[in-house]
Amino acid sequence: MNDRYSQRGVSAQKEDVHKAVAKLDKGLYPNAFCKIYPDHWGNDPAYCNLMHADGAGTKSILAYMYWKETGDMSVWKGIAIDSIVMNIDDLLCVGATGPFTYSSTIGRNKHLIPGEVISALINGTQEYFDQMREYGIDIHFLGGETADVGDVVRTVIVDGTMACRMRRDKLVTTENMRPGDVVVSLASYGQATYESEYNSGMGSNGLTSARHEMLNKEYARKYPESVDPNLPADVMYNGRFSLTDPTPTPLNVGKMILSPTRTYAPVVLRILQQHFHNIHGIIHCSGGGQSKCLHYLPAPLRVVKNNLLPVPPLFTMIQEAAGTGWREMYQVFNMGQRLELFTDKDTAQGIIEIARGFGIDAQISGYVESAERKEVVIESPYGSFTYS
Repeated sequence: MNDRYSQRGVSAQKEDVHKAVAKLDKGLYPNAFCKIYPDHWGNDPAYCNLMHADGAGTKSILAYMYWKETGDMSVWKGIAIDSIVMNIDDLLCVGATGPFTYSSTIGRNKHLIPGEVISALINGTQEYFDQMREYGIDIHFLGGETADVGDVVRTVIVDGTMACRMRRDKLVTTENMRPGDVVVSLASYGQATYESEYNSGMGSNGLTSARHEMLNKEYARKYPESVDPNLPADVMYNGRFSLTDPTPTPLNVGKMILSPTRTYAPVVLRILQQHFHNIHGIIHCSGGGQSKCLHYLPAPLRVVKNNLLPVPPLFTMIQEAAGTGWREMYQVFNMGQRLELFTDKDTAQGIIEIARGFGIDAQISGYVESAERKEVVIESPYGSFTYS
């Protein structure tokens, strides 16, 4: 699989990116999940500034094909949600719950992406902000940039930038992660009370792999704009599925992979209101999957995850289609739990109750212990895997 990633121009761990930014200022708290800077706007030492940029990635290519095949415009609101949530859920990990500001950046090939798609993306963004406001998450849409860049972008790319100002004494920085902590994992699949349908748990990571390993060769012929023309033919659309094939879930294959990334913002807001002082770290298991926390450990610690939630159908289907080793699956995909909190055992039960109150399954999935080096151990039904 690693060789196929490379041939597709994808780096699962972004080693070259980490190297490129190694000498940049790491902010006030180098071990925090997001960069935190002094309050340059208000110049108040009690406050700090946060800004984060992310996007839907290659998920927009899948939305393009599904829309062309079915005429279903709703997938574009899903892409808008993906871009928002990949920002806000990273910011949640340092305790930020708003008010936020948000600016979108859309680059399109105008010959393929008409104004109705742009309208669906922009209006879908505002609709989602209106929905989140009902749950106490205040996001102000400041507009953004929409560029016609057909010479650069083959279909469309949807990104966003989110910012906020918050008190430093409300930060969660991972500095307090310690031996004896337990890990509480929150499910990425199912249907939360603030979601309109079943969520497969996909998120917005690993989409290049999921798309090419699950969908069949016909899509390379029918939609050449969906692939880099320089890719070898043997890594293009290697799967057996069509977009509208049924699955063991309420969704077809296309909608299953396109499930909008679930935000945990309403849940984390409630958790921080009730348990802030006992939260030692929050990790968004996006790029890096279940090994993500490795990069944020403040000291030589071992995180043992020996009781993860069941792997939902989406990820077993991807694994079977690609023949990927399970060690790599846990390193690339969230595998059914996309947010984890580090705390004490008593607080863990309160977190689980809050999550379940929102219709999200949660459980103690592991623990933290002293070690000679930083490492994560996954003990799963498919084997035991160590990442360091």
